[in-house]
Amino acid sequence: MSDVSTIRILLVEDDRELAALIRRGLKREGYAVDHAADGESGLARAGTEPYALLICDLMLPNMDGLSLIESLRRRGNRMPVLILSAKTLVEERVEGLHAGADDYLTKPFAFDELSARVEALLRRSRVEPPAAEIRVENLRVDLLQGKVFRDETEIQLQPQEFALLVFLMRNKGRVVTRSMIIEQVWHYNIDPLTNVVESRICRLRNKIDRSFSPKLIQTVRGYGYALRTME
Repeated sequence: MSDVSTIRILLVEDDRELAALIRRGLKREGYAVDHAADGESGLARAGTEPYALLICDLMLPNMDGLSLIESLRRRGNRMPVLILSAKTLVEERVEGLHAGADDYLTKPFAFDELSARVEALLRRSRVEPPAAEIRVENLRVDLLQGKVFRDETEIQLQPQEFALLVFLMRNKGRVVTRSMIIEQVWHYNIDPLTNVVESRICRLRNKIDRSFSPKLIQTVRGYGYALRTME
């Protein structure tokens, strides 16, 4: 087996007993494994934290596995995906692969086969250790610990503020629209007619920019927002 000490895996599985068994087995092999019990939580984690592999059930609450995978692929997330599912029909397996999955393992399964498929997917993708942090100027986000710093000053953010900042940083220099933020950060779970985006941008700007230089969160009137220094 290759060195897996720095490889993080996201497991999205609503069967908590099965999830616990998988986590224990993969952790024994040296992987770091995070667990989400529903599709929306899994999508949020995958969008704000670095993972080398996603293991995903199909029949999930809140958002099904196919929708989760399709959403990740639309956002440009190319991490390998292994589907776990009780669905055994060829058509169902093909549907999962067409959605963007890289492999499909039917339940029930032997853990040794799961382990072998995980290792094969990681080897095939020539996984490098995922980035543990994002930097823009003197703004730094520690993705592993969920911490934010300007210079060496730690800034306390609420979970949605953190997700919004990570989204802006991963799109640094690019203008993102209000609708993009609603889709990518809130996953459409807010009323598009409210001013929640503007409110959160204002609160984030107060925490990130008010007492620091350079100013990074810019409003592009008529278009949206961008995280960049003023030209």
